[in-house]
Order: sequence, then structure tokens, then C-alpha cells
Amino acid sequence: MTTPTPAPKPDQAGLGPLSIQRIGRAFLGSAIATGLALALYNLLSAIALNFATKPVTSDNVTVINLSAAVRTLVLGIFALGTGVFGIAAIGLFLLAVQMIVLRLRGKSEAPS
Repeated sequence: MTTPTPAPKPDQAGLGPLSIQRIGRAFLGSAIATGLALALYNLLSAIALNFATKPVTSDNVTVINLSAAVRTLVLGIFALGTGVFGIAAIGLFLLAVQMIVLRLRGKSEAPS
């Protein structure tokens, strides 16, 4: 009868909460989210500039109101996307910094 070999500890296998791979993934995710936030911000600025330079020319009040609503909706969606990706980028960056600090302090697990 053979005795089962003990499973490696999470930090030894590189899968623990403070492993280098997880810290790298957090930084990579932060970089990707930052890129998406910047791209959406540039697109938002271009759309806002386009809307500002080309006003709606119509005598119909309904057309003016609908175009204002659609323009507000389009700008709102891009602003929301920019904000969500920006906050995700900040959060992932801070998570990576927290994992680095905990790893330097010698703690084996992240706080719960």
C-alpha cells in the first residue's frame, strides 16, 4: 500500500494568492483596462466634438428633442464604459500593489 504524496503548498506551485503569476496578471489586466479606458475616452471626445460642431438643423420640435436624447444616450454609454474600465484599471493596479506589499512582508495569504 502506497502512501499518497502530499499536494504542494499553493505558493510552491505558483498558484497561491501572492504568487508572481497572479501579480503579473493583475498588472496585465490593469494595463489592458487602462488601454480600453483611454481608447473609449478618445472616442468619447471625438464623438462629443462631432456632436458639438454639427448641430441639428430642423424646425420640428420632436426631431430636435429626439436627437438630443439620442446624443445624450450615445455620450452616456461611452462615458459609462470609460468610467467602468478606468475604475477596473485602478482596482487591478491597487490589487497588484497590495499583493506585492504582502509578499514583501512575508505573509503567505492575502487578508480575507
